[in-house]
Amino acid sequence: MSNSIAQNRSFGAAMWDYLTTVDHKKIGIMYLVAGGFFFLLGGLEAMAIRWQLIKPENDFVSAGFYNELITMHGTTMIFLAAMPLIFALMNAVVPLQIGARDVAFPFLNSLGFWLFLFGGILLNCSWFLGGAPDAGWTAYAPLSTISPGEGVDFYVLGLQISGAGTLIGGINFLVTIVNMRAPGMTYMRMPLFTWTAFITSTLILFAFPALTVGLFLMMFDRLFGSGFFDASMGGNSVIWEHLFWIFGHPEVYILILPAFGVFSDVFSTFSKKRLFGYTAMVFATVLIGFLGFMVWAHHMFTVGLGPAANSIFAVATMAIAVPTGIKIFNWLFTLWGGNIKINSAMLWALGFIPSFTLGGMTGVMLAAASADYQYHDSYFVVAHFHYVIVGGVVFGIFSGLHYWWPKMFGRILDETLGKITFWTFFVGFHLTFFIQHFLGLMGMPRRYWVYLEDQGLDFGNLISTIGAFFMAIGAIVFLYNVVITSIKGEKAGADPWDGRTLEWSIPSPPPHYNFTQTPLVRGLDPLWIEKSEGRKGMTPAEPLSDIHMPNGSILPFVMSLGLFIAGFGFIYQKYDLAWLSLVFIGMGILLGSMLIRSLKDDLGYHIHKEDLEKEARK
Repeated sequence: MSNSIAQNRSFGAAMWDYLTTVDHKKIGIMYLVAGGFFFLLGGLEAMAIRWQLIKPENDFVSAGFYNELITMHGTTMIFLAAMPLIFALMNAVVPLQIGARDVAFPFLNSLGFWLFLFGGILLNCSWFLGGAPDAGWTAYAPLSTISPGEGVDFYVLGLQISGAGTLIGGINFLVTIVNMRAPGMTYMRMPLFTWTAFITSTLILFAFPALTVGLFLMMFDRLFGSGFFDASMGGNSVIWEHLFWIFGHPEVYILILPAFGVFSDVFSTFSKKRLFGYTAMVFATVLIGFLGFMVWAHHMFTVGLGPAANSIFAVATMAIAVPTGIKIFNWLFTLWGGNIKINSAMLWALGFIPSFTLGGMTGVMLAAASADYQYHDSYFVVAHFHYVIVGGVVFGIFSGLHYWWPKMFGRILDETLGKITFWTFFVGFHLTFFIQHFLGLMGMPRRYWVYLEDQGLDFGNLISTIGAFFMAIGAIVFLYNVVITSIKGEKAGADPWDGRTLEWSIPSPPPHYNFTQTPLVRGLDPLWIEKSEGRKGMTPAEPLSDIHMPNGSILPFVMSLGLFIAGFGFIYQKYDLAWLSLVFIGMGILLGSMLIRSLKDDLGYHIHKEDLEKEARK
């Protein structure tokens, strides 16, 4: 009895710790768990889509439910799976790579996570409350503005709340990287993953406001009778497409650039070489981020913008292939002549190069505006963006998780299971999406619920669905790997991979203050420099002294809960003004929490020098 009480107390204490934590490492773990859950949810939606298309004129799901599946699959995978998993890696690694003890704004870091989570939960509540959004993940007007029920309302409010959390996170990492680098960590000594996190945060800062504005206008159209996207009221539905894609195309680079950073660090570490062409890689990253804002209308070649606009956006789109090509060749030159070690992290990185290159080639094909009239809204486009998002982003996430798992959790993921995961997922991925290029060229449209028997599409769709099952098996094996590793995995030392960057200079998992003494950075690959001179760790930049740390807080959770409650009020107030009271209750909780945060002095606490010395002696 006493043991069970003690266990309940320890579980309760752990729950409270995670609810109130502002530690970037624990927030990274929460992003990982939440993003992993939504990844599985989006995967189940994808499996339902593929099962519906396994044979002609299938009736596995209804036409209306199929629309909900394709909408929620895209929305979940982009906003609620890929983004938080990228943020999980950024939270776990970036402060360690720059020699910081935490992010610049630990409270805001926690708030960003809880906003994302409550926004995602609000969006998925739609499944149980009358139907999910059904206007596609891009929610084009006027289809989205006239969609019956509350599905699209959940989309609007859920993404508003979740997007606010992402915007807060981006600002936080920008300030962290600018202000909190260790002495000697100049911009041109930062690891490539930190550089890509920096550019990604800049893109978030400029891209997400466009989505926020578009969602606000759609919210007013749907809930309050305005006509921003209604042509009969003087509005313009094409404006939604512009607002969405001004956000939507940079979003692709928000996702893929951190994956590029992961691959750069992985190739360098497991080739035992400095990254080839570091300076060129940095400037290519900056150029990709800049050009990412110049090309949004290539999603709109068939709208009727005219030959001049189409030509400008076509040329700008093709130009992005240049800095991307620079990166591909520099990764290959990093491998050339290196002492290469093949493990799970490296397999994902090696598998990425041909997969992403193929996605880039089809991207250049789509950039040709005249050809795009044929490819547009066909399965060729579906194949292209999955080669970019899965072959780039998801491969990058898996590579990063295998690489940094020992640092995050102190245990090394099982290599045999890791390789089974890679090969089943890799083979399944190409089976699923390579054939879709040909289905698209044969005339199969996107988003269609059924196809007819005599259209020659049967075999291709069957192969595609079989491939999806291989990918599902790979994901299940990875989950099994996580569970088995946590129970009896090999314990990791501070530097299991013989790494080159600062995160490998401290214990695995790191203490909550990260660095006992702030390290002195003396060049690119700072830990490698210290090793080459015969030192075991980093040279400290300061004497051992007290460390100031922030207090935990429940307020970020409460503030996000307030917005979650207010979201329901906004969605249902059109039926009964009594629902409007939820808006006032939710906003009251939010504003009250903000007032408490403003009036209360939170000075944090100190870890004393003596305690640090005791811990070092252990």
